Amino acid sequence: MPGGSIYVKQDEKYTGSSPQWWYEKFWREDAQKRRRSRYVKAGVGFVIGVAVALRFGLTGGAVLIGLLLAGLVAGGDWYYHWRSFQATAVWRGARQGEAITGRMLRRSLGRQGYTVLDGRAIRGQASIDHLIIGPGGVWIVDNESWSPDTEIAVYAGRLFFGEKYGTKDVKPLVETAEAFAELLSRETGVPVTITPMFAVHCGLLPRGGVVSAEGVTLVKPRLVAKLIKAADGDVLTGEQIELLARTAARELQRA
Repeated sequence: MPGGSIYVKQDEKYTGSSPQWWYEKFWREDAQKRRRSRYVKAGVGFVIGVAVALRFGLTGGAVLIGLLLAGLVAGGDWYYHWRSFQATAVWRGARQGEAITGRMLRRSLGRQGYTVLDGRAIRGQASIDHLIIGPGGVWIVDNESWSPDTEIAVYAGRLFFGEKYGTKDVKPLVETAEAFAELLSRETGVPVTITPMFAVHCGLLPRGGVVSAEGVTLVKPRLVAKLIKAADGDVLTGEQIELLARTAARELQRA
């Protein structure tokens, strides 16, 4: 470590690589601590189970009920920590956010009259992960993932990622939505406004999993289709949807 003392042995926890590498390292190091905690919780569950059984006169099955409750507690604790780790998979590079969101969109919107195009770009300009065209309008969705402890919030109309302004992170997507809308409107003659959204795979969104500011909506991936289907009224007809989808497939190159 630059500037470190040659007389003090450096802690290897603070010499290393990316935040993702540190996260996985600490996760592995904490495995034994999590197991010990799980054993304690399971023990408490066993005692409570036995006590409840005795309280209701189930003397013969007290031990079995205690073991059952201990197993449920241990299983629940394991599942909670497993889900917490899996929630960081996209941020860690273990899974692809666009594949996850694309699958959700097609499953939820495919039979509702919506067309989902993945990985599109205007030639020479920015690309997006998903373009959705349907009765409620047109959306573009990009997938993003911040560190697990990054709080995503809005203050006085400004978007923040932790203590940093979020404008430079969301402005390109807003500009891309405007460029896509201008191209589709020009080529089809159908006036189009495109709503930009971020599917947030990792990061702390407010309760409810949705936040909107500075022209963009950030939302948990599982809620993207729900927001799209909740759009007011039928903005586009079936013929317009087909025309826009054909035009987008022709004019927007695959990213």
